[in-house]
Amino acid sequence: MSQHTISSVAHLIAEPVRAVMLITLSDGGALPAGALADAAGVTPQTASSHLAKLLTGGLVTVETKGRHRYYRLAGPHVALALESLASVGPVTPAWRSPPTRAAKELRFARCCYDHLAGQIGVAVTRGMLARGFLVEAGERDYGVTPSGIDWLRSLGLDVDELQLDEPGLVRQCLDWTERQRHVAGPFGARLLNAFFAWDWMRRVPGRRSVLITPLGWAALKQHFGIEREGRPAQPNIGEPMASSRL
Repeated sequence: MSQHTISSVAHLIAEPVRAVMLITLSDGGALPAGALADAAGVTPQTASSHLAKLLTGGLVTVETKGRHRYYRLAGPHVALALESLASVGPVTPAWRSPPTRAAKELRFARCCYDHLAGQIGVAVTRGMLARGFLVEAGERDYGVTPSGIDWLRSLGLDVDELQLDEPGLVRQCLDWTERQRHVAGPFGARLLNAFFAWDWMRRVPGRRSVLITPLGWAALKQHFGIEREGRPAQPNIGEPMASSRL
């Protein structure tokens, strides 16, 4: 990649209105220009101008359906670039107060590649550390303790096939919205798949957001000490959801 390309992409992302639009699209969904204008607090005309620049710069794509045009990130590499930039520098109010409901849900619980991230991902990792299921093993890894192995077996997970002492298997990942570590690596992927299989959590079709089921809330409290608060957050899977008390 040339210096000119880096400068051009950085300039596109650095503009505040365009940054909000990109963040709003970072959960993988597609939105019309009007919704992105509302998220960024600008007029439709201004939004269209910014979206044209993002299209030219290759950061978003557009699909026409009837009279509407829907924009989405040009690919996972754009989301990765946004997350990498977001993890550099101090935490700003923009990250602590996401501009849209979709962005709030993304911060609350999401897939980070193949493992759990967001507030819930960090809280689950904290809970495992507090209960002695995990220990820090250097700057990049966690270690699964004997009590952690017993806990996993009690849940029905076959851990014998996992070489839990292998470096990188239980990796630490810096959460780009929380600026804290969550568990990743093959172990983190296995754990998230188990959460889905047990119906503790559900994927949002076409998005990276993760929904917590009523069964999941009970399990999160039992196994990790994660409490529900009173304010609604995820109301579309059978009963009102709420953010965890972190």
